[in-house]
Amino acid sequence: MFKKLNTGAKILPLVFLIAATAFMVSCGSEVVDNPKPRIFPRVDFPERGYQHFKLDACPFVFEFPEYAYIDVNKTFFGEQPVHPCWFDVVIPHFDARIYMSYFPIHSRADFDKFISDAYKIANQINQRSDYMDEFVVNRGSVGGMILEFEGHAASPMHFFLTDTTNHFLRGALYFNTSVRPDSLHPVIEFLKVDVAHTIGTFEWQ
Repeated sequence: MFKKLNTGAKILPLVFLIAATAFMVSCGSEVVDNPKPRIFPRVDFPERGYQHFKLDACPFVFEFPEYAYIDVNKTFFGEQPVHPCWFDVVIPHFDARIYMSYFPIHSRADFDKFISDAYKIANQINQRSDYMDEFVVNRGSVGGMILEFEGHAASPMHFFLTDTTNHFLRGALYFNTSVRPDSLHPVIEFLKVDVAHTIGTFEWQ
């Protein structure tokens, strides 16, 4: 909202301009350097291609990028994971990981807890983001949500997939670096395409 200046106030910029000009003339030919815009390094993106994921401990399959590999979690903060189907999709080209955690559903209480935990984590991340977008996944027996965060959030993307009765999978994308929204933006947009492909080819077994 703009406020209209009165006539007297218009004199001030003119007086200031005259004074500034006189000062610059008195300084002779001295040149004052203006700050240059920040330039981020160029990002080299890998060629897209996909490979098949299948682990005996995991009741599902999907496709993931050829430039990534699977790292099965042997420990979680020094302890054994809740389920042997806990793994990371490691993306060394961007120094990033997609943390994947699978939980079997034994009751409605389990399902409600897994949903609540997923949103609890998302809300914690959202406290430092500019905003959060939610996208519904609805592909037959594969349902869920994709949560995308903008700004200085610790993670730009979380998602969960479930059949609501037997299986629940939670995923989260993290970078092993400090959060730099401007420089990471093109990388995040690139990875979103491949995460969408992973979710689009995901099937329970």
